[in-house]
Amino acid sequence: MNDLFKSLVKFFTNDWYFAVPMTILMFVAFALVIWRMLLNQGAQSNLDALLPDLQTDLRKKGPKAAVALCQQEKGLIPSVLFVAGLQAAEQGVAAMRRSMASAVELEILPRMNFLLPSILGIAKIATMVGLLGTVLSMVMTFSAIGAAGEKGAAGAAGMTAQSEKIGLALFATAFGLFTAIPLVFSHVMFKAAIVKHEVKMKVASQNLISLVQNVKNNPDVGDDGDDHADEKDDRQRPRRATAR
Repeated sequence: MNDLFKSLVKFFTNDWYFAVPMTILMFVAFALVIWRMLLNQGAQSNLDALLPDLQTDLRKKGPKAAVALCQQEKGLIPSVLFVAGLQAAEQGVAAMRRSMASAVELEILPRMNFLLPSILGIAKIATMVGLLGTVLSMVMTFSAIGAAGEKGAAGAAGMTAQSEKIGLALFATAFGLFTAIPLVFSHVMFKAAIVKHEVKMKVASQNLISLVQNVKNNPDVGDDGDDHADEKDDRQRPRRATAR
């Protein structure tokens, strides 16, 4: 391990023109991965707790109050998908489906794919830069070994010194792979999360349509107990917000 550390220090000292850019790429890439993870975390919302409040607002206060409730949420499904569906609710189920499908395609998916091309691009660039560094270092090393060999016995010591650089040249490829492998894995996991979120959006869309149809078919006939229900909602919603 000590020899490995010394070789790494030599790589940064001798081949700094490759080591420094690759180090910058690595830190930028990992920063993008962390950023994307935070964005994914912020896109989540507790729909099981939201839907009862949404149904109550639809029954007691109307679609505008339901839209306002969804706009207060940080998750993409309520703040974008549900808002698009509720705004088209008066035009019927088909309009709701079209509006929500448009919101998914034009707003939600682009936001969920944000930074993913950059992460994958840096992974590919890091690998290629590492290979380029290794190839160039190997070319220079073998050229130096060949020049030392022409000197006969006097160049034996030089050949031994140059042969050490062969292993050092491989650090460029290793460094590139060390950066690229976690990035490719992260990219695959983020893509899998998007697919999972798409399924969740389809289920949430159907739940919203069913909820709106249920409210339209079974409207409240009286206003008795509305004040009590509103007070109950105000007590429940902080708990939902903290559960998100």
